[in-house]
Formats: sequence, structure tokens, C-alpha cells
Amino acid sequence: MPNNLKQKTLEIAVIGSGFAGISAAAYLAKRGYHVDVYEKNAEIGGRARQLQTDNGYIFDMGPSWYWMPEVFEKFFNDFGYKAEDFYELQLLDPGFSVVFGAGDVLNIPANFEKLCQLFESIESGSTENLKKFLAEAEYKYKTGMEKLVYKPGLSIFEFADKDLIKGLFKLQVFTSFSSHVRKYFKDPRLIALMEFPVLFLGAMPEDTPALYSLMNYAGLKLGTWYPKGGFGKVIQAMKAVAEKQGVQFHTSAAVTALEVQGKHIVKLSSEKGAKAYDGVIAAADYHHIEEKLLSQPHRNYSEQYWQNRVLAPSCLIFYLGVNTKVDRLNHHTLFFDEDLKQHSHEIYKDAQWPSKPLFYVCCPSISDPTVAPKGHENLFILMPLAPDVKDPETVREQYFQLIMARLEAYTGTSIREHLDYKKSYCVSDFIADYNSYKGNAYGLANTLMQTANLKPSLKNKKVSNLFYAGQLTVPGPGVPPSIISGNVAAQQLIKYLNQ
Repeated sequence: MPNNLKQKTLEIAVIGSGFAGISAAAYLAKRGYHVDVYEKNAEIGGRARQLQTDNGYIFDMGPSWYWMPEVFEKFFNDFGYKAEDFYELQLLDPGFSVVFGAGDVLNIPANFEKLCQLFESIESGSTENLKKFLAEAEYKYKTGMEKLVYKPGLSIFEFADKDLIKGLFKLQVFTSFSSHVRKYFKDPRLIALMEFPVLFLGAMPEDTPALYSLMNYAGLKLGTWYPKGGFGKVIQAMKAVAEKQGVQFHTSAAVTALEVQGKHIVKLSSEKGAKAYDGVIAAADYHHIEEKLLSQPHRNYSEQYWQNRVLAPSCLIFYLGVNTKVDRLNHHTLFFDEDLKQHSHEIYKDAQWPSKPLFYVCCPSISDPTVAPKGHENLFILMPLAPDVKDPETVREQYFQLIMARLEAYTGTSIREHLDYKKSYCVSDFIADYNSYKGNAYGLANTLMQTANLKPSLKNKKVSNLFYAGQLTVPGPGVPPSIISGNVAAQQLIKYLNQ
């Protein structure tokens, strides 16, 4: 970097205002750079935007599971704050429920001893197996947090750590998640309980490394939490931290071009105009940045590369306002009353609309009266779906009726007769709102060949001052990994600017 640039405040652009973008912006501004965040939508938050209706409902449009609370806490601590300075966290108990049939429901307690009792009541001897399984998962989780997830994934030598190499076998990178779970549990309900995070965030269990049992540790031991007011409160809190560092947010400002001279981006153009920059963090959809904003010689990957990636699911979502209370639901309820394996196959192997779908219902109004009018319920219903499928309104409605029939039968409430708000969201909406590649909702599947250094690179190899953040690069899909991704990308850009 020329010395004359070091004499002025360097200008940095961040594209996208989801968790990764806000995180990157805050860390860069803390180091004294002037940071502009560009957001194509009218409000910030990316997939974690909120939808507020005229009749009093507040819907989280995307993330609804608050796992790995220490990642959120670390972000706020790094700027001299605590999460509780901005929002109240509630430990959910039960953390979530899994419905296998009308009279077959597992309520997953927050207390570990009660969880052990639940497992033992289902399968004799499973308490000890659960303890062993989660002890292994804890090792993977702690090793991952200490040695893996904050690495940029730019060189295999990043992992040349004596303790890491010594414990490589224990990380079980080359063992399938499916076979690992079945080594400990035989009852199909316990197997489904352990495999559900993989279905919703990754790939077929048999194609996912057993490394990802760390997610079971996060969910079953660290607890499932809820930020009062919804995930929008977390976004607003992170935005407040970023603004205190001097970050400026520009909404309704889709980026239209990146001008490259030699090996550097020198200018960014958006719907709000053009401005010169010394560095860029691309925290919007990776494929969109490469295909739409960069010319072919400046891209990391070809279109064929992207076509060959295994994507995590998209989803069909319904946001429902119900003008009566609904019985039998907990804050998080998973409906596994159909075959998990068949639904997984129809997402990952034979991409199609599922024949007998599993689905998930979030009812935050049970925990938080501020997200629905008094006496009403706020329902967020999500059905995992293969990306890149057509989603006309007629098909969405067909699945709405199918899901409602099962939900009404379970709850004993005629929900459809009590709707006073309804909105669907699916593949084409993810594309329209987030430029999401093939309409994916969760990034890349957590397969062996898409883990760590094998994910799309955090660094543009042809443009020196361009780095990527978010769910399509390291460390991967989910809210905590996105927050970490923004931090790691920011540190890499800082390192480059200080050369």
C-alpha cells in the first residue's frame, strides 16, 4: 500500500447489511477506517429483517434459533458492551419440541439431567451414550471455536497446530454424521432429534462429517435462547455498535458496479451514486458479487464451479397472524411426523417439491407478548426445500393447505378460520430480495468437500483489496458463523491495508 494512502483516513465499503456485513463494518471502523455499508433493501438486516404489519404483528423474516450465545457476546464485548446492554435473553424451556405423531411428542428440556431422563425413558442405556456423544461433541465445539472458525481458510498451514493435529482423529472429519449418531442411538426418534440440525442447515446426514455433532452440543448443552423482541433486536443492537464506531449505513442502495484498475478496486457504484474506496468487503451473495459486479478476469470462480456446489436448502415460509390462541405449540416445534430420510432425499438428491414434508413452527408470541396483539399468536412456519425449484403461488398454496391440515389436527385449532395476516416467502423471494444463488436460504451444505479451506475463498485472488464474508464462505452457514465471518474478513482486509 503506497505511503501516501496511509496519511489519510482510508475509505472502506461493505456490501450487505446482514450479520456478516454489520460485523465486518464494526471491526473495520473500530480500527479507524471510514466505513460505508450498502444495502439494497429499504431496511438493514439481510435475512434477519423484520416484517411489521399494520395490525400489530412483528415477524422475524429469517433466523429464529439463538444458539451459541458466546459468539454474540464476544462481538459486543469486543466493543466494550454486553448483549444485555441492548436486549434481554430468555432461556427457552423446553428448548424445542419434536412431534412424531399426535401422541408422540418430545419436549427437549433445558436442564441436562432432565434431558438424560428423557433419553433413558425412550431407550434404555441411552443416558450414558448421550453423555459420551456430547462429550465428543463438546471437544469438537471447543476445538472448533478455539482453533478453526476464526481462521480465514487461506492456507492449509493455518491448521499446523500441534494440539489440533494431535486431536484430528477426535474431530471425526472423515466419519459420516449418520453412522456416528447410529453408533450411539437406535431409537428412530433419538436419531431424528440428533440429525435435524443437519437437515435444516446442511446436507444428507450420511454426506455430512461427524465433526458437525458440535451443533448438537450447542443446542442441547448450551441451550436455546430467545432475544426478547426477536432477532431484529440483535440486528439493531449490532447496528448501534457499528454506528458508535462511525459506520454509515445506506439503504435502498443496491451496488451496481465495482471498478477495478490493475489489481485493486478503486470505485464502487450504487443506486445512490459512485465513490472511490480503498477496500471492499462483499457480505452480499458471493455468486452475485462475482457474476454481476466483477468482470470475468476478476472472478475467483467460474459459473461451472458454482453449478457443482452442493447447496444447503431453500425453504417455503409462511408468516401468519392468528386472532386466537393456539394450543400445544411451544416456542419452537418441529413436525417430524413424516419420513426424515425421504424429505432429505427430495432436497439433496432428487431436487423436487417434497411429497410428505417435515416442517417447523416458531410461535414467539408464547414467550414474547410484544410480537402479536393481545390474545393473538404470531406463527412462522418453515418447510425445507430444494433450491432452484419453481415456486408459483398455486404450489405455495397447495403446501399451505397441506401443512395447515396437519397443524390444525395437532393443535385442535381451526387456524385458517382465524387468520388476520398471511404472507408466503420462497425461492424466488430469496433471489429478488438477497440476490441469493438459486434461491438458497442457508448457503453451502456442510459436506466434507465444502468444509474449512474447501469453501469458496474469503479472499479474492485477483483483486487485492476485495474480501468476502457471509454464509457462502468460511466458516459457514448460520448466524454465529456469519458474525465470525465478518470479523475474520475485516481482519484480513486490515492486514492487507497495513502491509
